[in-house]
Amino acid sequence: MPKVFDEDIKLKLEEIDRIIAKKYKLEHPMKERDWRTYEQQFSHRIKTAMKELDPLVKEAVSTITIHHGPGHPYDLTLENRVKLLLIKQLVGESNRMFSNMLVIFSMLSGIDVSYKSVERLYSDQEVILAIRNLHILILKNKGIDSSDATGDGTGYSLTIKKNYESYAQRLKDKAKEDSNGSNKKGRSGRKRLFAYSFFMMDLKTRMYVAFGSSMKSERDAYDRALEMLKSIEMTLSSLRLGRYYSSPSYVDALKGTKMFLIPKKNSTLNGSVEWKSMIKDFLLNTVPYLEQYHQRSNSESGFAADKKMLGQNVAQRRDDRIDSAIFCTGLWHNLFNIGRS
Repeated sequence: MPKVFDEDIKLKLEEIDRIIAKKYKLEHPMKERDWRTYEQQFSHRIKTAMKELDPLVKEAVSTITIHHGPGHPYDLTLENRVKLLLIKQLVGESNRMFSNMLVIFSMLSGIDVSYKSVERLYSDQEVILAIRNLHILILKNKGIDSSDATGDGTGYSLTIKKNYESYAQRLKDKAKEDSNGSNKKGRSGRKRLFAYSFFMMDLKTRMYVAFGSSMKSERDAYDRALEMLKSIEMTLSSLRLGRYYSSPSYVDALKGTKMFLIPKKNSTLNGSVEWKSMIKDFLLNTVPYLEQYHQRSNSESGFAADKKMLGQNVAQRRDDRIDSAIFCTGLWHNLFNIGRS
């Protein structure tokens, strides 16, 4: 194998900017969407999700045994509470509006609860346990125990006045201007605008295998997604991440997983065997490597679909309830992909 050196990384990145990226776009043009076929597939996926939801929820709650202590019992069964939370997240109305809409549903289901009861579902530990079981069950039924995945972060607005993508870009531009760190004064007192989230998507099924959310940063959301991976005993065969995660520490944290990262301009070969192997693959097999890396675009497509279906705002204000709302978004994404061929 040819020897590679630190300066080769910088030269290769310059080559990519000048030539390879343009060549890749020419050889992989954007396909024009067939909207009629898309709508037919979309309709099929929604119908399949709704058909599968009821038996999946029944199975998810059937493994939970709860011993209630003293106190007023729940008016609704755990099964109905899980369905109620998921439907609330899907329709995207306020708790008060949704509780009034339940008068219509009560003609069919007998469910009639206050808007406060709807809000409490987001912090109901029994419901949270059940939707976690539901996530694991969906992956199990799809036969996903190991994944070739892509990972990326996004944000959900806590106000209707801010867009996460434009806000995040301004933060990146500002970070470059204030690289000396002198502009941190008063940051802790700012009003929270976004909840950060990180989703890892299985490339074959387009399902989220793990996700995490945080009020602190995308990095913290990423760490929580890794915690979920470990807790559900999901392994990653390969993973594609953005340049922010391009450092030996992130590669070392996922030993046994083939990583596809674009090195930063100041990257060197210093690091573990896994890091050196990844850099050599990038330098010596650049075009196949980029073809793997650019599958990250599936994450952006997934976010766009999620926000179109479920909205880009989170109405909850408590941190734990925000986490539950974003968890439900991940669940609905997977439910809508059950019918994907």
